[in-house]
Amino acid sequence: MIAIIDYGAGNLRSVANAMAKLGHQSRITSRAEEIQKAQAVILPGVGAAGDTMDSLRKLGLIEPIKQLIAEDRPFFGVCVGLQVLFTGTEEGGGHDCLGIIPGRVKKLPAGRKVPHMGWNQVRQRVSHPVFEGIPDGANFYFVHSYYGEPDDKSLAIGETEYGVTMGSVIARGNLVATQFHPEKSGDYGLKMYQNFLRHARNGKNA
Repeated sequence: MIAIIDYGAGNLRSVANAMAKLGHQSRITSRAEEIQKAQAVILPGVGAAGDTMDSLRKLGLIEPIKQLIAEDRPFFGVCVGLQVLFTGTEEGGGHDCLGIIPGRVKKLPAGRKVPHMGWNQVRQRVSHPVFEGIPDGANFYFVHSYYGEPDDKSLAIGETEYGVTMGSVIARGNLVATQFHPEKSGDYGLKMYQNFLRHARNGKNA
């Protein structure tokens, strides 16, 4: 079973629909015990990182999320679900985040329309199983005003230009996170989820 974390916001139904299209059973849940038992976990994100952290804290989900990632179990973060993995964010005057990926979440620079909304290319910096069958430079759907900048640049396996070169796909072991929304990105988005879940099912590092 795939657990889709429900923290009171997020693009939950679209992610669940994507899982169904791919033939996978999923459950939208805020229960730590279900998340800990899941074969793979997806943290969708819509809204602000600070609010997301507050909600995860109130639900008692911060430590379970940290534990399953520390155990290198399959985890996929989407949009704000990527941003909360970082040490902290500039958004809302500054907030601490999960501290799983050392680095900061920064506001997109002036000179481009913010939020960044619509289709944009993702350049593949390295060959990685999550990109299997997806051409370099494929377009994915973005909706965000902030972006994560990891201290270790090698964790950004995909990057996108929008007034700045940002890491739009982050990966470390069985952790994968995207600044874009795969569930809104057509066939290539579904393919990315399928690649991630196939490696989760096979027990391989993605």
